Amino acid sequence: MKLTKKILAVILSVLFVVGCFAGCSGKDDASDDKTQDNAATSTTDIKVGFIFLHDENSTYDLNFINAADEACKALGVKDENKIFKKNVPEGQECYDAAIDLVEQGCSIIFADSFGHEDFMIQAAVKNPNVQFCHSTGTKAHTQGLKNYHNAFASIYEGRYLAGIAAGMKLNEMIDAGLFKAEEAKIGYVGAFTYAEVISGYTSFFLGARSVCPTATMEVTFTGSWYNEAKEKEGANKLIANGCKLISQHADSMGAPTACEAASIPNVSYNGSTVKACPNTFIVSSRINWAPYYQYAIKSVMDNKEIDADWTGSIANDAVLLTEVNEKAAAKGTQEAIDKAKAELEAGTLHVFDTSTFTVEGKKLDSYLADVDSDADMKHETKVISDGYFHESEKRSAPYFDVQIDGIDLLDTNFG
Repeated sequence: MKLTKKILAVILSVLFVVGCFAGCSGKDDASDDKTQDNAATSTTDIKVGFIFLHDENSTYDLNFINAADEACKALGVKDENKIFKKNVPEGQECYDAAIDLVEQGCSIIFADSFGHEDFMIQAAVKNPNVQFCHSTGTKAHTQGLKNYHNAFASIYEGRYLAGIAAGMKLNEMIDAGLFKAEEAKIGYVGAFTYAEVISGYTSFFLGARSVCPTATMEVTFTGSWYNEAKEKEGANKLIANGCKLISQHADSMGAPTACEAASIPNVSYNGSTVKACPNTFIVSSRINWAPYYQYAIKSVMDNKEIDADWTGSIANDAVLLTEVNEKAAAKGTQEAIDKAKAELEAGTLHVFDTSTFTVEGKKLDSYLADVDSDADMKHETKVISDGYFHESEKRSAPYFDVQIDGIDLLDTNFG
């Protein structure tokens, strides 16, 4: 009987100690900060937030929205755990949206527009246990935050290939006697005079000129990423100026629909406009954000670090072209694109080969680019070597801001 009581006492003591440890553990869990609660416990319960400048009516934002859907589906993220914030301006509203996504339990949050950056950084500083990923930004590589990241892709390669399609079309129209070779003028509707836009229209122009050496280009700016009326007005102005083909770096259907109405060939951006513009749409280049979204979300799932500055490329399908619209494109366009694409992938072709353009009549042998973001916008980084300008190698976002010969800026509207 005494032995039984001793055994019972031991059992009760063990249960008491276990209970204390369990109670202490529960207390620690309850005292964790809010961001710790945002860590997913499995690959199926992760919450992912997305901030978009506009909505599906913007070709730019639709490209991101589609990529978000694709990436989340591929990773098994539940629909209810994929939270979209649309029509978020590049201001305090972005910070507020990011904080709301944190409070809803998101472990990782993405934003898609250049002007969102400072507000994403503010949110990242306040929430160190949540990952913040910003597309098109420039500051992550110098900011030094472990939970703030930039991403972009070598879209200048895609624009160069789209430019080849434009040049092929110009040649076809010249051969048909529609205008003389020296009248092969391209029009381009740009949003802002940022390096991103300059890099884009220059790479497009160099692609066109690689097959149509007499091509020139006029560029007009709207001062807005998305303004359908201004983009249509800009396209119509360029057409009235004698431009034979139009492209753009702006987000609405303004320029493409103006081209369709005027029967002017159009090379679009961020997706096919063939349904609305079946007679004039040739091809479109775009960044495919799905590979980056998958990479970043999977990194959080696996508790791995995300690159501070990620650059996608043609090689990893982050840069894509739509199908060529054979109804509007010149014969042989797809073959010409495929040939140049293979050369880009092999490293035997460089978009900004300094032997292919001049600046004020001279070859550009050296250049300092503004790679590290600072208040005085100092150009501090050498970017020309081996005969070409090394775009998107020093950071993911474009920094090519050179004004080359053959391109005439009609205005420089920053908005």
